[in-house]
Amino acid sequence: MRIEPVSQVLITDDFLGAIDKLKEVAPSGSGFELFIRDETNFIVADANEVIAKAHLASQNKIFFCLATKQFSDVVQNRLLKVIEEPPKNKEFILITPSKSSLLPTIKSRLPVNVLQSNTETLDLGLNFNNLSLDEVYNFVQENKRLKPKEAMPVVEEIVKEAIKSGAFNLDAASFDLMQNARKALDVGSPADFVITTVLLKLLARKKKAKR
Repeated sequence: MRIEPVSQVLITDDFLGAIDKLKEVAPSGSGFELFIRDETNFIVADANEVIAKAHLASQNKIFFCLATKQFSDVVQNRLLKVIEEPPKNKEFILITPSKSSLLPTIKSRLPVNVLQSNTETLDLGLNFNNLSLDEVYNFVQENKRLKPKEAMPVVEEIVKEAIKSGAFNLDAASFDLMQNARKALDVGSPADFVITTVLLKLLARKKKAKR
C-alpha cells in the first residue's frame, strides 16, 4: 500500500522499510525524529522525550516515527494527549508488528494501516477460534479507511486464517464468496463492505461448540 504522510499507526515488522516509504512521500523539507526499538520495548522515558521534542517550535513538518515490538498501556496513555492535540507541524507515526496490544483510545484517534510483513503474513488481531459479532464490528471499524487494493491482502489473510483454524463449516459456496470478495475489491468495491461480508459469512458458518 502507499503510505500517506499523516499521523497513523503502521502495522508491520519492517520498521526501516516503513520509514523509508514515509520519507518518499513526505513534503519537501520535512524532518524526522526516529525512535526505533528493535530489541527493547518503548518505555515511559522514550515517551517523555518524544513529548518534549514535539513541543519545540518548527516551521517545517516533523514526523515522529515511534517503532517497537509492543507499546505498553502506560506508554500509550502517556502519548495520548500529544496525539490528540499535536503541536503545530507535528505528525506521529506508531510502527509495530501487531495491533492487538493497541488501546482502543489510540486506535480511535489514529488510522491503523496494515502493511504486508517480510514473511507475507498479517497479524489481523482476530480470534478465529471464537469469532464474535462485536469483534467483527470492531475489526471493520479499524479497517474502514483501507482502499480496495490495500484490503486485498487483509481478505486473503482472513481466508487463510479461517481455514487454518478449523472453526468454520466451509463449503463450496463459502469459498466462492471468498473468491468473489477478491474480485469485488479488484474492481473497486468499498473495502469495509467486502470485509464485513466475508466476516459475517464466517460467523454464519461457525461450528457450534461441543457440549
